[in-house]
Amino acid sequence: MKVLMTGNEAIARGAYEAGVHFAAAYPGTPSTEILENIAPHKEIIAEWAPNEKVAVESAVGACYAGARSITAMKHVGLNVAADPFFTIGYTGVNGGMVLVSADDPGLHSSQNEQDNRYYAKMAKVAMLEPSDSQECKDMVIKAMEISEKYDVLVMVRMTTRVCHSKSIVELGERVEVPIKPYVKNVPKYNVSPANAKALHIVVEKKLKELEKFSNETELNYIEWNDKKVGVVSAGVAYQYAKEVFGEDASYLKLGFTNPLPIEKIRQFAGQVETLYVVEELEPFMEEQIKAAGIKCIGKERIPNTWELNPDIVKKSIFGIENQTIDYDRNLAVGRPPTLCAGCPHRAFFYQLSKKKNTMITGDIGCYTLGGAPPLNAMDTCVCMGASVSMAHGAKKVFEKNNDDKRVVATIGDSTFFHSGMTSLLDVVYNKGNTITCILDNRITAMTGHQDNPGTGYTLQGEIADLVEIEPVVRALGIKHVRTINPMNQAEMKDALNWAYGLNEPSVIISRYPCALKKYSKEDLEEFGPISGYCTVDEDTCIGCKICVSTGCPAIVFKKDIKKSSINKVQCVGCELCLQVCPTKAISKVGE
Repeated sequence: MKVLMTGNEAIARGAYEAGVHFAAAYPGTPSTEILENIAPHKEIIAEWAPNEKVAVESAVGACYAGARSITAMKHVGLNVAADPFFTIGYTGVNGGMVLVSADDPGLHSSQNEQDNRYYAKMAKVAMLEPSDSQECKDMVIKAMEISEKYDVLVMVRMTTRVCHSKSIVELGERVEVPIKPYVKNVPKYNVSPANAKALHIVVEKKLKELEKFSNETELNYIEWNDKKVGVVSAGVAYQYAKEVFGEDASYLKLGFTNPLPIEKIRQFAGQVETLYVVEELEPFMEEQIKAAGIKCIGKERIPNTWELNPDIVKKSIFGIENQTIDYDRNLAVGRPPTLCAGCPHRAFFYQLSKKKNTMITGDIGCYTLGGAPPLNAMDTCVCMGASVSMAHGAKKVFEKNNDDKRVVATIGDSTFFHSGMTSLLDVVYNKGNTITCILDNRITAMTGHQDNPGTGYTLQGEIADLVEIEPVVRALGIKHVRTINPMNQAEMKDALNWAYGLNEPSVIISRYPCALKKYSKEDLEEFGPISGYCTVDEDTCIGCKICVSTGCPAIVFKKDIKKSSINKVQCVGCELCLQVCPTKAISKVGE
C-alpha cells in the first residue's frame, strides 16, 4: 500500500516496520510528530521524557538491555543530550539504536541554525540523511541494521523541509525482532577512564569499517547524465539540485554521510569537468572533500545561512533569478506571531510589564512572545531553562554593583521540568534573590499540546502520577511560593507586589490552561468550562486604547470612530480586557 506521509510520519512508520521496541523524545519543532506517530503502535513503548538528555539515556538503557530503540529531537535538543550521545559513540550498542536529529535551517521555530552533522563526526557515530519520506522510512530500517552490524549508534539527520513535506511512501509489514539477551559487560558499558581508553581504539577501527561500507553501500549512488557538471549532494538539498540542474548534470547522491565515501567521491569527481557540492547548511561535506585534495565549488557560491530552495541554488550558481509577480510591499501588513486570544501568559505579562527597574529573563516557549510589543515584558531568551539561572547571575552582579534592580525569571511548566529545576536549586544553594515565575498553562503548548509530568497523562494516553509544581519548588528550598490565577488581575498584581516586597528568593506559579487546550476532566473540575465572549459598548468606550495595550488579537481599534471593537469569533471570554477597561465599557455575553 502506498500513502502520502510527512518525513516525520515516515520515520515513525520506519521505526514500526523495523521492529523497534522502545522510543523516547522531548517535543520540539520540527521533530515532534515522530513520537506522536509512534505512540499509536502499542508494540512500541513510547514515552515523552522531561528533556532530551533523559530521552537519550532511556533509549540507551533500552538498547543495552537488548531492545531496538529510537530517540528524536530538534537540533538544539542534541545540545542537551550531547553528554550521553558522545559516550555511546564509544560504547556502541546491543540492540540497534537510532537518534533522529531534526535541524531547522531558516529558524522557523528555533534560536539558531546549527548543523548537527558535525555532531555525528565529533561523536564518531554513523549518519544517514534522507531526502524524502520514502527514504525516511527506509533509512530507519537500514539504520537499525547498520547499528547492529557495526555495533554503533546511527544518527539520522533531518531538516525542517524533509520533516514536514509530504511524499509517497510504500508501506511494509512490521518485522518482529527478538530482544537480545543482556550480557554483563563492564569493559564495554562502564565508561571509566581505563575502559574508555580501550573503547576509543575500538571506535577508530569501527570508523574504518564504516568508511569502507560508505564507499560500497547502495545508500550512496551515482546518477549519470551530462558529465560536464557533477553534483555531490544529500538530504533535501539533493532535491533542490535536481530541480535546478535537471539532466544537465550527473549526481552523486549521498544517503550515508558519516563517514563520507571519499573514494567514491574521488572517482565521481574524476569523471566530471566541474564538481559542485550542494548542501544545507554548513560546508560539512565540502570541507572534507577539499581536505582530500578534490577540487569542488560549494559555499563560495551557495550561502550557509537560512534554508535553501531551488531559487537560491539557481541564483547562487547561475546568477539567474526566477521572475515573480511584483507588488507594492508597503501594502503588505506585517503579521508577527502573537500570543493567542485568551492566552493566560498575556494576563501575566500585562501586570509584569508595569513593573519598573526590572530585568526580565525569558525562556523557550509560547511565553517568549511576552517580549514582543505591546507588552515588551521580556529582555532575554537563550535556551531551555536559562531564564532562572541567568536571572540568578544577573542579580548577583546588580547586587555587587549596588544596583537595586529586581530580576524576574519567566519559565513554562514543561520547561521547568525540562531544565529549570536545577537552575532554581542554584538560586537556593547560592543565596540568590530572584523572582521566578513559572507559567503553568497545563500542557506543553508551543509544540502542539504534548503531555508532560505535570499533566497527569503519558504520551500513550495512560493516566500518570501528576507532578505538582508547588511541592517541587518547596522541596528545592524555596520558602516563599504562591500559586495564582493570572486571569484574575487583582490576584496577579498582588502576587507581584508581594514578591517584589521580599528580600529572599520567591516563586509565583501562574496556573491557568492554554486557551487552545482541550480540557481534561481535571481541568474542568479546577477551572470550569469556557463560555461566552466579550463585547464593547461603543457609547461607554472613550477610545483610551488600554484594552488594545494588552495585545489581544481579538481586539481592534476602529480609527474612524475612535472606539475599540472585539471579534467574537476570536474572543474566548478570558475577561482580561474587561478588567483593565477604566470605564467598564466591556462586558461578557453568551455565557
